[in-house]
Amino acid sequence: MAYCTKDEVREMIKDDALNALIGDTYIDDPIEREELVTPIIEEAIADADGEIDGYLAKRYPVPLDPAPKVINKFAKDIAVYNLFSRLGIDEGSEQKNYLNRYNAAVKFLTLVAEGKVSLGTVDTTKAANTGFAVRSNQRLFTRDSLRGM
Repeated sequence: MAYCTKDEVREMIKDDALNALIGDTYIDDPIEREELVTPIIEEAIADADGEIDGYLAKRYPVPLDPAPKVINKFAKDIAVYNLFSRLGIDEGSEQKNYLNRYNAAVKFLTLVAEGKVSLGTVDTTKAANTGFAVRSNQRLFTRDSLRGM
């Protein structure tokens, strides 16, 4: 299950940026351009989902279903960053916005992984056993049983 849709990510990308994402060849036909960019967007979404799951798996069963709205937002931000990072992001231009949004998403996901932020509505009782458990034998000696020895 993807945390965002192709259409949601596509809405975040300006039409004039599509040709750069596809390659060096300018494609005038909008239908052909959409057909070529669709698998690229889907791959960026899959990468974003994997990155999100990597952070969340420590505390939550993944993939989240249903995913909180905040995860949808950050999935879109990470997917768009993945698309533009293929070309190289110019930090002196408006593309820095993609980097800033990506960094905000990673910071949030890091805080979730550290347990400092909760996703709230997600059921954590089904979380994977990614931690550790400690078992020991019954206590043999106590203060009372050693008294007088």
